[in-house]
Amino acid sequence: MRVPPVKPEKRTPRETAAAKPHVLEKSPTLERLLRDVTEAVNTTLDLDTLMQRLAVLVKQIIPYDVFAILLLNERRRELRIRFQVGHSQEVADSIRVKVGSGITGKAAQTGKPVLVNNVLQNPEYIASGAKVLSELAVPLIVKGKVIGVMDVEASESNFFTDKHRSLLSLIASRVAIGVVNARLYTRVARQARQLVVLNEISRELTSILNLDELFKRIAEQLRRLIDYQMFSILLTNQRHDRLQHRFSIRYNENVQLKHEIPLGRGLVGLAAERNELLVVPDVTQDPRYIPLNPETMSELCVPLVYKDQVIGVLDMEHTKRGYFTGEHARMMKTLAAQVAIAIENARLYETVARQEQRLENDLLLARELQYRLLPQKAPMLPRAEFAARTISARTIGGDFYDYLSYPGQRITALAVGDVSGKGAPASIYEALVSGILRLHAEDEPGAARMLHSVNESLAERPIAAQFVSILYALWDEHEMTLRIANSGLPHPFRCRKTGKAERVEISGMPLGLFAKAEYDEVIFRARPGEVFLFFSDGIPDAQNEGGVAFGMGRLAHVLEKHRREPAAAIVDAIFAEVNQFVGGVEAFDDQTVAIIKIKDTAQKN
Repeated sequence: MRVPPVKPEKRTPRETAAAKPHVLEKSPTLERLLRDVTEAVNTTLDLDTLMQRLAVLVKQIIPYDVFAILLLNERRRELRIRFQVGHSQEVADSIRVKVGSGITGKAAQTGKPVLVNNVLQNPEYIASGAKVLSELAVPLIVKGKVIGVMDVEASESNFFTDKHRSLLSLIASRVAIGVVNARLYTRVARQARQLVVLNEISRELTSILNLDELFKRIAEQLRRLIDYQMFSILLTNQRHDRLQHRFSIRYNENVQLKHEIPLGRGLVGLAAERNELLVVPDVTQDPRYIPLNPETMSELCVPLVYKDQVIGVLDMEHTKRGYFTGEHARMMKTLAAQVAIAIENARLYETVARQEQRLENDLLLARELQYRLLPQKAPMLPRAEFAARTISARTIGGDFYDYLSYPGQRITALAVGDVSGKGAPASIYEALVSGILRLHAEDEPGAARMLHSVNESLAERPIAAQFVSILYALWDEHEMTLRIANSGLPHPFRCRKTGKAERVEISGMPLGLFAKAEYDEVIFRARPGEVFLFFSDGIPDAQNEGGVAFGMGRLAHVLEKHRREPAAAIVDAIFAEVNQFVGGVEAFDDQTVAIIKIKDTAQKN
């Protein structure tokens, strides 16, 4: 919140001087004044509060009519009023002083105080509407660099003296570093708030699966970051040679724009073709701009990129020149990646939902898509082997597994999941869960925390009769530890090198049912030769013609029998034993098996 300016005293400087002759002598001592200034600098990190306290302190020794602190915009090389007393707010907002122009601009250019006894006789004076005759401008300098100017004005000529100049210069030398620190604090605090907002927006958008709703929420959430006036979402067509308007808003009103823009034409077309973020401060001076809206003065175009391919552009416009800043561009570049993922997830959901109503050839296409979402190869690690396989009971199913690598190449995660139901709905929900898992993996959560985060994300946008059971394991290659958390899958097996297979007692509620569910995790310090087996209930529940289930006992026996073999061979052996047992009876549930085997010393070498 902006601190309101301090109102000037009603009496004139001459009346004040008469009431307080010998101003400097009657004011607090120099030492006390500097202590007060130093205290304000050291105890205040809010820039508005610091400047208000400074205005009060200066007023005690120099009865000004107008007081202002102007800060330097390095890129534009101009001074803008950051705080003032005595100007009208309209004037304060509109004043822009180029370095070298006017009295304050001269002080900024030379780095020295400028005292003018009669501004009417000074050709460089820039009138601001205030009835003043004297002006004293002192530069604010930090490490030899001018960051702004402190300016005082009076309605009488010859009002300011050399003592005033020296004293204000002394104050400015103390204040300048405080201004820098306050600006830095403000910037860091603002960036921290922006990161929180960006995180909130990213989490929400990735959980919306309806494209129309997603577009609307993107527009609403972006306004939390940038107060745009016009906004559009354009997506590439199937040939990726044109941009199509999918959503547009003008002054808070939705509008329908039907025309297409070829890639390379106009600012949005150029941003898409070059995969380049464009900030245009004045579109009237840019020949690439297509004048669709005569009120537009500045524009920000942000490409949407998914898997190294531009899928669209976010376009923002404003009627004010130079409205969009470098900070706006940095925020949008960060958020655009998450927006692209959210759009692709929603596109995928709608595509697979429509495929549910198509013929078998459409389901075969969906099966291929599901296969591509699974890892194409297991991670290669020095101390552990990973292997997994899933077989759907129908054309497409709800079982899945995934490998997730945390930053640093130290932690590798294995996720084994079983979505409720079968067929296309389960496949769609599986794609959603897989995307949420990868999103949260960027935060490097522990095993239990990952299940908790996924559960919260699913609970925020519940889908009727849909939930998922996930077993999540974290292998620490450096510490040789395995952390396991479970949310409804059968208890995994741990087979020691000696050959004894034991159940790991770890349970939890399925994800997506209860928002407040809590999850536990167990930690094992793994030893060479140990094998950990994870599986969905389709394995022990597989039945033969007599209705007898394969069961946990047979599964443990297979694990003990093949424990010395490589991880992939153990997976093959389990599926072979199950198939032999059921004798050709069609599976009624998806089947998934995953193995983590700790390598022997001989294997590592």
